Amino acid sequence: MPLNYDKLMSLTFEPTRQTYARRDTMLYALGVGVGALDPCDPQELKYVYEKNLVALPTFAVTLAAGAMRLADPVYGINYRMLLHAEQTLEMHKPLPVEGTVVSEAKIDEIYDKGASKGAIMYMTRRLYEASSGDLLVTMGNVAFLRADGGFGGKSEGAPKPRPVPLDRPADLRTQLPVTLNQALIYRLAGDYNPLHIDPDVARSAGFDRPILHGLGGYGTVGRALIKVLCGDDPGRLRRLDVRFTSPVYPGEPLHADIWNIGAGDAAFRLIASERNVVVQDFGRIEYEASR
Repeated sequence: MPLNYDKLMSLTFEPTRQTYARRDTMLYALGVGVGALDPCDPQELKYVYEKNLVALPTFAVTLAAGAMRLADPVYGINYRMLLHAEQTLEMHKPLPVEGTVVSEAKIDEIYDKGASKGAIMYMTRRLYEASSGDLLVTMGNVAFLRADGGFGGKSEGAPKPRPVPLDRPADLRTQLPVTLNQALIYRLAGDYNPLHIDPDVARSAGFDRPILHGLGGYGTVGRALIKVLCGDDPGRLRRLDVRFTSPVYPGEPLHADIWNIGAGDAAFRLIASERNVVVQDFGRIEYEASR
């Protein structure tokens, strides 16, 4: 059956609540490569050691995500063909290192690119601190519904990400550690898709071996950008947007090319160094320029 636009747009997601502990905060940090190069570095330890512990802002993407219910046949989505295409994050307050959060999600719009080109679905998720009701993070999730185009929806008007200024060389380059076992650790944050651990499943999907979670790579580049642009102060991050363009294999070297746009504003690309493949594009980071 074709994608049921009206039913999806009227879908109401129940708020999702999650209580998490300091252990979860530390485990997430390990899953995005913290401590991989120097486990004695105090700037690394602050993310994984209960003494003076702080949370990485990108940890928010794993919290209170809930079951999205989009695999229900009543909505007409071929869920096995769905790809996570883009992720955005806007910080309103620093994440507590432990506590209870509540998530509210909604579908913003679905664009029909045509029967042979699929559809693009835009969603927003807001994360609140349960005790105070304060808004902590607003997240955007763009899904590419590869098999669900041609349902008769509008094709124009989708938001366009800001392009990277490729007309000039990057201002900075930073290397990112990706360990061979990183996907094995990252999945413990809650994404148990066997594509990231089971070699047989990975081969059936057309990959030589299991690939890293897209949001695992997102957290890895986010941590690196906080280090080089925010003085390693996660409280200075305001926004982090990317488009996922190619898979990352655990253990392969990555680097991020960074272009300064203005005070507290930069663009970036994440590249698999040995393959020379852009794995994240249209990167955008906004941050407090100084404290």
